[in-house]
Amino acid sequence: MRLFSPYVIKGLHLQNRVVMAPMCQYAVTAKDGKPNEWHYVHYLSRAIGGTGLIMIEMTDIDPDGRITEMDLGLWSDNQIPAFARIIKGVQAYNSKVGIQIAHAGRKTEFVETPIAPSAIKFPGSPYRMPRALATEEIPVIIQQFADAVRRAVKAGVDVVELHGAHGYLIHQFQSPLTNQRDDAYGQDLSRLGADVIQAVKREMPANMPLVFRISAVEYVEGGYNIEHAIRLCKAYKKAGVDIFHVSTGGEGPPGSNQPGNSPGYQVTYAEQIRKALHVPVIAVGMLDDPVQAHSVIEGGQADMVAIGRGMLRDPYWAVHAGIKLEHQSPLVPEPYQAGYSS
Repeated sequence: MRLFSPYVIKGLHLQNRVVMAPMCQYAVTAKDGKPNEWHYVHYLSRAIGGTGLIMIEMTDIDPDGRITEMDLGLWSDNQIPAFARIIKGVQAYNSKVGIQIAHAGRKTEFVETPIAPSAIKFPGSPYRMPRALATEEIPVIIQQFADAVRRAVKAGVDVVELHGAHGYLIHQFQSPLTNQRDDAYGQDLSRLGADVIQAVKREMPANMPLVFRISAVEYVEGGYNIEHAIRLCKAYKKAGVDIFHVSTGGEGPPGSNQPGNSPGYQVTYAEQIRKALHVPVIAVGMLDDPVQAHSVIEGGQADMVAIGRGMLRDPYWAVHAGIKLEHQSPLVPEPYQAGYSS
């Protein structure tokens, strides 16, 4: 396997294994959840730059489920056209498009009374004390996830990603630190995630893959470990997940288990989930060096690599990586080729 070899799963056909990681832009100036010209240019430039799969940033299922009022949302059908314009534009340049569907839960920064599995505040400001969801409210949240995915499919996405990482609502339910409920959703920490997965799969075409982003370990004192994450992933795979996008942390300030924060520091977790479940994985975390990104694929540690900050700095990261690795410019758009000729 090579970084610039094609990848196929179900009906998703990628020209290469480079993924643009979902990264919040906090750029919805109208505060209406709709992507605007910033998002249009932001995503299309990475498609022109040769990225195989572009994952649109965290897009929320409810206005109160946003981190900030400047975040994207798909809680209304009137938001669909703005997403469809971007998706169609990206696909015109041979890139595929995914979207990360989420609810921030207790990690919202502006809602007066956030929701969470339990009334446990995220440390620090500007976070507020959340209220615990009543059991009868949970089906409403699950339906909101399903409705948002239905809208994403209508907008034309090639793949959907559920955000179960970085301390947001699904992650809050799957963590023993933040889920101290005594109902079914507390007795089985994978229950909410599995219910959401099953609900959104009903809104997706059978040949469309579902990605689940998971924090493989928590860094707070007493946080869960990779063994807990693997148990979650087994339940989620059974519920219908096709690919795991493996990150770490985000649930609170790190304790004694500090993250390495060195290039490739999260890859080992992706590799462990891949081996334990025999399922495709996306590795992420400071993989900006093309040689290292390629080695992750070539070594069988992951099936795709997600580039975050490196792609913020360079919209043409994939083009430049292809040149560095293959000593040619296979992804350079024709109008730009003069700039790369010797």
